Amino acid sequence: MGLLSFAIDAGKKLLGLGDDEGKIKEEIKLSSQTMPIENLEVKVEGDTVVLKGDGSQEAKEKAALIAGNIEGIKKVEFEGVRDESDENYYEIQKGDNLSKISKKFYGNPNLYNKIFEANREVIKDMDLIYPGQKIRIPKLEK
Repeated sequence: MGLLSFAIDAGKKLLGLGDDEGKIKEEIKLSSQTMPIENLEVKVEGDTVVLKGDGSQEAKEKAALIAGNIEGIKKVEFEGVRDESDENYYEIQKGDNLSKISKKFYGNPNLYNKIFEANREVIKDMDLIYPGQKIRIPKLEK
């Protein structure tokens, strides 16, 4: 089972108002309509979210990022999602913007849109990213 770590004090505020599992499930469904997870199950265990369901590798990774970028969540487990050591994930730092991140990973600040497109479910506006938010850095096709 893949395990991703997140900044517990960063992200969208959804928890603590009742039915945390239902709210996370709804957030994933709303944010990943183009890549749905079938038979999605969500379980909140303290600061950890355990996800189960059927979907593509990319859909599962995006669902894990959506769940992990909720304030109060430190870890997300999802069978089939590679640990962050196997994939390029990046935690946004103070002063970052997508062009800076693109330059860091690709050597070209103008490829920021690749990062934005790979994280549309987590980044709604490319000018509104925040420290502690975790995103995927897609590999460039050769």
